[in-house]
Amino acid sequence: MDSPLANTLSKEERLCGKTSISALVSDGKWAGTAHLKYCWAAGRPLPVNRMMVSVPKKFFKRAVKRNLLKRRIREAYRLNKHILKDGGNDILFSYNCKEVLDFKTLEAEVITILSRIAKLSASDK
Repeated sequence: MDSPLANTLSKEERLCGKTSISALVSDGKWAGTAHLKYCWAAGRPLPVNRMMVSVPKKFFKRAVKRNLLKRRIREAYRLNKHILKDGGNDILFSYNCKEVLDFKTLEAEVITILSRIAKLSASDK
């Protein structure tokens, strides 16, 4: 941890903008866990990692449940983003399950995803 604010999720760490998202989806590598699909791309010229979360309306018609799941995934990422030591990774988390999962399950899957990305991006260098 670099500073007392290292556990925050600032605006610079959020992936936004049509061009950035479409570049990630077209150039990124896709993989998945039991309840999450993710797309990631390394080598961006940025000092921080950027992420975004998607929960499809197909599974949850009510925005309340979609927002709850997005908050849980973002919080799991925020608490465990130190696993990715280098900057320059863009990550898209997409929820891929029909039931609402608890925070511990989502956190375990986010840790698994971040560990895989860290290992793969370290082997690319």
